[in-house]
Amino acid sequence: MKLLDELRSEHGLIEQVAGSLETFARLRASGAAGPEDGAAFLLFFRVFSGGYHHAREEDTLFRALSEQAELKPTSGPLASMVGQHHAMAATLEEAAPLLTADAAALAASGRGPALVTLAETYARALWQHIDAENSVLLPESAERLMRAGVRELEGRGPTEAEAAARSEGERLVRLYPPADDRGAIRGEGCVVCASYGTTCNGVEAEWWNDSEWEEFSDHLG
Repeated sequence: MKLLDELRSEHGLIEQVAGSLETFARLRASGAAGPEDGAAFLLFFRVFSGGYHHAREEDTLFRALSEQAELKPTSGPLASMVGQHHAMAATLEEAAPLLTADAAALAASGRGPALVTLAETYARALWQHIDAENSVLLPESAERLMRAGVRELEGRGPTEAEAAARSEGERLVRLYPPADDRGAIRGEGCVVCASYGTTCNGVEAEWWNDSEWEEFSDHLG
């Protein structure tokens, strides 16, 4: 499906810019980078990642899963993904004043290390979110929409501002090579998702029906 292919492709850029954010935050904390590109990172994550990418997931994909595939929007994977969108946005807004602070003011505040921590928290949450979507949510979504007779799903194109924000992200990746964050938890499956075991019990428990469980048991046998 076109929309799902586009979302996967966008994930590739978003995860790169998240790594660049970590690189930039460390440079800011050491006094080696100014606030101008801090504003560019905010533009990318607010306007492209949040205002375009996440919005199309929620307004187009999640709505189709709810209305066409009859999946619950208020619990399980869909509600968990939306909750993660909001939590990540809150972390970004907490980091925003530090990303754009005057260099002297940031140094005087002693909050450079806090900026690094917030950037790591944001990037790691975003990577886990992307891994869960790529390995579980998007494949399962394609399967369930096909069963519901939905053969194609298209989202809207980017506005001029959203396209410009994407271009800024591509520039930032070139300027600040993504950090190699060895503390990040990456992987596949529901177990990598931050919501697993809290607001979501996994796609099998939340979405699978009796026939799917029977088919799974047959494969095991």
